[in-house]
Amino acid sequence: MRRATRRVRRTAAVIAVLATGAVILAALNSGTRHGHLDPRSADPSGSRAVAELLKDRGVATRVVTTAREAAAATGPRTTLLVTDPDRLGATQRSVIRSAIDLSGGRTVLLAPGDHSLSELSPGVRTAGDAPDDVLAPRCDLPAATSAGRAATGGNLRYTTALPGTEAEAEAETGPGPGTGPGATACYPSGGRPTLLVLPTGTTGGDTVLLGSETILLNESLAEEGNASLALQLLGSRPDLVWYMPSLADSDPSAGSGDEDKSLFELVPPGWSWALLQLFVAAVLAALWRARRLGPLVTEKLPVAVRASETTEGRARLYRKAGARDRASTVLRAATRERLAALVGVPPAQAHDPAALVPAVSGRLTGEPRDVTALLFGTAPSDDAALVALADHLDALEREVRTS
Repeated sequence: MRRATRRVRRTAAVIAVLATGAVILAALNSGTRHGHLDPRSADPSGSRAVAELLKDRGVATRVVTTAREAAAATGPRTTLLVTDPDRLGATQRSVIRSAIDLSGGRTVLLAPGDHSLSELSPGVRTAGDAPDDVLAPRCDLPAATSAGRAATGGNLRYTTALPGTEAEAEAETGPGPGTGPGATACYPSGGRPTLLVLPTGTTGGDTVLLGSETILLNESLAEEGNASLALQLLGSRPDLVWYMPSLADSDPSAGSGDEDKSLFELVPPGWSWALLQLFVAAVLAALWRARRLGPLVTEKLPVAVRASETTEGRARLYRKAGARDRASTVLRAATRERLAALVGVPPAQAHDPAALVPAVSGRLTGEPRDVTALLFGTAPSDDAALVALADHLDALEREVRTS
């Protein structure tokens, strides 16, 4: 028993150590995984690379998660990047719109759809998806001409309801709505730009609509002119406010990113690895400590206890508990089973008075006695009566054996 207890404790200790190590490792790993388009994340879908390059150029990046924090941090020397405009609720869109009109700085809206364009950039709407990923600038915007070809396609492209002067659009698709007065359209796909720069009401301020997030991701920053274009769009001011809308800023009616997610999609990546490691550790521990299949091996008992000592110990327990009813029941049941075997009564009927009592009475030769009361009677009232019952049962069995 002690060996089994020690084994269980050792196994539990090993599993606890492995589980603790797995949890610590997951916690350490999860601290470096902040998510999609996060400037602190080194994952392929993060944006830490562009943030580090901006830091080397003297641009300070600040991450905020609410619209009010973002609006409070804007100014003429600030670039505000909104990573998911379509996630914003009506109140948050109104706050960001006020910041665009009053800050005098630059605002970059990343892949905004019609859900947010109606308020953040009135007069502009989406024109479908851009089929090509890498596009040529085809505009006179210095940042675009310096960067050259970049991965601004593959997602949204834009147009306005105002009369346009977009020569590329007319050349490829015929006359149609293009950009408004003072706007600069770049990287066209099918005649519609994937990058729009719109002046704001405040002198010196502008709004940049970027149809794709690709140029900001770690995995694609080194391709084509992505890095150059990203640095020039986000690094034109000394301060960059990186606004990642939180769940509190989300609009429940927004269609973007509101699909139901499974349980495993909601678990952070670090904890998934921790659960996997814990499962593997549990399997290995089970295989290590599992009982092997094979023939039984006899073991010597540490102590040999005589049958008489066991009987005496059990009797003392009955006496201490005052369980005369239980003791008498055990004595009578054992006697009935032995008598049934002696008189030829089937074991299944050993405790049936109608079957056992006549068979036993037929074997008695001495003075008559009440066999029914002896074998199926009530519990003794005191210890002396219990002792007497045991003596009578013993005498009855001896008489049947010798008859």
